[in-house]
Amino acid sequence: MSEAYAIDHYENFPVASLLLPAAMRKPIAVVYRFARSADDFADEGERSPAERLALLDGFRAELNRIAAEQPPQSALFRDLRDQVLIPHQVPLQLFHDLLDAFAQDVVKTRFADFGEVMQYARRSANPVGRIVLHIAGRASTRHLAWSDGICAALQLINFWQDVAIDWRKGRIYLPQDELARFGVSEAQIAAGTVDDNWRALMAFQVDRTRRMLRAGSPLGLALPGRLGLEIRLTILGGDAILKKTQACGYDVFHQRPRLRAHDWPLLLLRALFPKRIRS
Repeated sequence: MSEAYAIDHYENFPVASLLLPAAMRKPIAVVYRFARSADDFADEGERSPAERLALLDGFRAELNRIAAEQPPQSALFRDLRDQVLIPHQVPLQLFHDLLDAFAQDVVKTRFADFGEVMQYARRSANPVGRIVLHIAGRASTRHLAWSDGICAALQLINFWQDVAIDWRKGRIYLPQDELARFGVSEAQIAAGTVDDNWRALMAFQVDRTRRMLRAGSPLGLALPGRLGLEIRLTILGGDAILKKTQACGYDVFHQRPRLRAHDWPLLLLRALFPKRIRS
């Protein structure tokens, strides 16, 4: 994969890379096709909100056909049934959760508090890690909890690096109560003004996100072989973006923090010889 997660399209999704065990690559690729297609319905093109929601409802109808043991009408959902759901016993609800999150993106553009943001992440990001663990046959309660922490943190990292991009789409994922607490207005976001208030707000977000990422990091050591390596590299990639966010003085308006080609050798080395993620 080009980055530790598919950061430029469907956020934080571990694409079927060479790092993954070979048996996992095909089902993971099918899941990615599902997520990317649904995300495009919600986010891309010039469709009206009603048209976007109707397309997502079409995906829900296909999931409902599978639940009713009726044949899906599209090749994507036949692949999903035959390569993911049946052989790996992945809960169908995880795919409904993803569709619910994409539908929310169509109609909800502000979040009152961090709890609302996390409820969104529970449906937009956490299902991804859970699906991967089910496909790997590693979906224990502890593994799922660690995965939720990692995936939610990766979702937040994407929000913080994409504040300007999301503003152009009419969305703000920074909690409204925290904007008020730190004295940051929507007009300031629109203008891309970086002052002490903005830096304090973003430092708070980065610190909390890093703590979430660290809390889930034992998963990278608990999982064996290539899968564990993939998770460690994903965590290290997310942490590196947080460091870049700090290094640019939290000016995500003029220099979007992202990983470059020269970042990867060191990240891979650290993933191969893991140690505790450091600030």
